Amino acid sequence: MSAANSSERLPTDWKSDAMRKRIARRYAAERRFKAAGMAAVLLSAAFLAFLLFTMVGNGMRGFTRTEIALKVDFPASPLLLDPANITDEALANANLPMVTSAVAQKALGKDADAMISPSAWIAIRDAIKADPKILARTETIDVPAATAIDLAAKSKGSPEAEAQVARLRQAGLLATGINWGFLTASDGTDPTQVGIWGAFKGSLLTMLVTLVLSFPIGVATALYLEEYARKSWWTDIIEVSINNLAAVPSIIFGLLGLSIFLNLLHLPRSAALVGGMTLALMTMPVIVIAGRNAIKSVPPSIRDAALGIGASPVQVVFQHVLPLALPGILTGTIIGMARALGETAPLLMIGMRAFIATPPGGIVDPATVLPVQIFLWSDEVSKGFVEKTSAAIIVLLVFLLAMNGLAIYLRNKFEKRW
Repeated sequence: MSAANSSERLPTDWKSDAMRKRIARRYAAERRFKAAGMAAVLLSAAFLAFLLFTMVGNGMRGFTRTEIALKVDFPASPLLLDPANITDEALANANLPMVTSAVAQKALGKDADAMISPSAWIAIRDAIKADPKILARTETIDVPAATAIDLAAKSKGSPEAEAQVARLRQAGLLATGINWGFLTASDGTDPTQVGIWGAFKGSLLTMLVTLVLSFPIGVATALYLEEYARKSWWTDIIEVSINNLAAVPSIIFGLLGLSIFLNLLHLPRSAALVGGMTLALMTMPVIVIAGRNAIKSVPPSIRDAALGIGASPVQVVFQHVLPLALPGILTGTIIGMARALGETAPLLMIGMRAFIATPPGGIVDPATVLPVQIFLWSDEVSKGFVEKTSAAIIVLLVFLLAMNGLAIYLRNKFEKRW
């Protein structure tokens, strides 16, 4: 009897010194774990804040432009233009770059060519086209400053450029304002004249082609696999292939697009059509996986109730299951599209890194996209492209945030509770 009593487990003495030490060690380990988690969050937030601060600090200067007020005496200039017949051909033959250089040297001195942008003549051309009557009078026109002057006026430049900026400011000829041309122009060789609109429009057209191709095929595939396909070796192969395709590096899809769409089908190179088809191959597995998960989340009772009141299997799927799964499908689709928007490698493989000076008019016209435009500008030698690259990154991030915000809105709008 005494042996049985000795083998019985005694109640835990929570007030003993050994137990108090164990509890203290347990609480200390929990506090260390919480501190490590908080440190990880703060470190991530610090890196993100540094990235955003650096990007915004450099990029916001890309949305501004330094201009020099140039006084142009049109009657005394060597321009041979008829105010009654101002056409694009007449302006092209007027040798405006040489005239602009001569006028700038007369107004600013011998080093005027180093102060004004090589494309300053475009401002004079646009002023003449807007009001041909200025050819009969003296007019002050704001022309873009050279890259060195622009950088010195915004932040810090060479001593010579800063001296020229101080002289221009003292004369009241220098001003810095919003560069609306950055949002309306396309690529160029002069950083003071480049814009993001061509690449932005190319991204819109490419994403449109991607959505039109990947969304219906991806949703139809998800519906077939979840609602109609029987379990067999064939469906197992399809499921494994889709899961593997979702993890394939994006450059592989670029090689596939190069081989099929360009080399085999001979579709136009560097077009939004080819880019959209290539990105559709990459986005489709993501939509299929998101669609299947959304369809699985619909309770079986919804199907049973619809069948019980006489609905056909097709009506059950398209009138009950699909509307309830739509929020999850749309969320996965937009997240996949956002991933495709930021891709560069597959588009480089199909030739969408060409110099595109005019926005594309359609899906078969030569085009580029925002990530590729950022890549091209980051490889430029001129320091003026540094802030343009950061500004383009800001535009891309805003675009991505807008797409994610749309995903949240659609999910909340179409979400139904049961």
